Formats: sequence, C-alpha cells, structure tokens
Amino acid sequence: MSGEKAGGLMRKTRDMTLEEHLGELRKRIIRVLVVFVLAMVVGLFYADVVIQYVQANPVSEEVPLSGLVSLSPSDALRVYMQFAFLIAVVITLPVALLELWAFVAPGLRPLEKRVALRFIPAALLLFLLGLAFGYYIVFPMILPFMVGFTEKIGTQPLYGVAEYFGFMFNIVLPFGFLFELPIIVMFLTRLRILNPARLARMRRVAYFVLAVIAITLTPPEIVSDILVTIPLLVLYEASIWLSTLVYRKQLQEDEAWEREFADQES
Repeated sequence: MSGEKAGGLMRKTRDMTLEEHLGELRKRIIRVLVVFVLAMVVGLFYADVVIQYVQANPVSEEVPLSGLVSLSPSDALRVYMQFAFLIAVVITLPVALLELWAFVAPGLRPLEKRVALRFIPAALLLFLLGLAFGYYIVFPMILPFMVGFTEKIGTQPLYGVAEYFGFMFNIVLPFGFLFELPIIVMFLTRLRILNPARLARMRRVAYFVLAVIAITLTPPEIVSDILVTIPLLVLYEASIWLSTLVYRKQLQEDEAWEREFADQES
C-alpha cells in the first residue's frame, strides 16, 4: 500500500528515463514560452486600453497622472511593454499551470488528476485578486508616503511616466504571486509533499517571512505594515485549512483503497 500511495510520481519515473523526463519538461517549457511571446504581442495591442483605464481611474490624487512627463524617447514604449508583460502573464498563467498538471498527471490517480485540474481557474482568480489588492490597497498607501518625502525636502515633484509605472509594477506584481500561496499549498499537499502538520510547524517561520515581505513592500509606518501583513497571514492560515481538507480527503481515499485491496486479497 505504501508504495502505491506514495509512488504516484515514482510510477512515471520507472516508465521514463531521466533524459526522457528532461526532454518532456523542456518541451512543456518551450510551449509556455511560445504562448508567453504570443501573449506579449496580444498585450501590446490591448496595453493602450489598460493604460487609459489606469489614467482615467487614479488610485491616489497625490500624483496626477496628467502631470507625468516622458524623460526619454523610449519611455512610452517601456510603459507599453510593462503593461503587455502583465497581460501576457495573466494569459500565460493558466497555460503554464496546465502544462505543469500535464507533466505530473501520469503519476496521479484519476481522482487526483481531476482535483488538481480544478486548481487552475482558482489560481488565476487568486492572481487577479492579488493584483487588485496590490493596486487598490497597497499602492495608494505607499504613494503618498513617497510624495511626502519629496515635499519634505522642498523639491518640486516631477515624475517620469516610465518611473511611475515601473514603481507601480514593482509594488503590485509581487502580490499577484503571493496570493497564489493557497493554491501552491493545496497542489503540494495533493502531491504528498506538504501536509497540515508540517505547515503548522512552519507557522512561526512563515509568519516572520510574510511580515518581512509586508514591511519591505510598505512604508515604515505601523498601520500600513499591519494592513498588509494581516491579509498575508490570513492567506497562510487559509492554506493550512485547505491543506487539511485535501489531506483528510487523501486519508479517506487511502482507507477506501486499503479496504478494496483487502477484499481483493481475500
């Protein structure tokens, strides 16, 4: 039983050589890269729509977007490329997860395959929620703080369009990936790499790392730190809860398999 239960991925390893594994992985990575390049082309066509939306709906009045200036002939192209990159990531993420699922699927049981496949829409939704959290909550906290420093030293604020949007992406994009934590934990639990007990033992370290991330990405002000840290800690606790649900389901499946195996043996 233990060999069957823990050997899902091992079955695939026994059927394929290391070179075949690496070859398959290389093919899937190439497919993802091709999709990403094509998505970048699509993103360049639709970047203007997103830029116009951001300009028409500023999240903070501290920096009027109409006052942004271009400091280099390449600034506008750089901004277009940044938004195209974001659009490409959103388009490519489900494809990359689908390729990852296809790579590990031969080592999963039928039920595990179906459950893992359902993670893909949830992962995309959480990524978009993370972007929204970074853009509508974290970014408006940080921007006035930074503008305040400019005014404190008596400098006339003059913001370049590439620098402004580059700063925005550096704040917003990491939260899109941070919000993937519950899906990653559920997926690793399904692969029997993680379990709720292990996550609970890692809680202190995880809390510390998430707090450091929150403090690093926000102004050195306690309210902002708390407002960003709490959602990240909630995400970790939600990950443990989801891992517990998956783990209990796995135990039930194992018990059912053992009973079926015992009946076959008798």
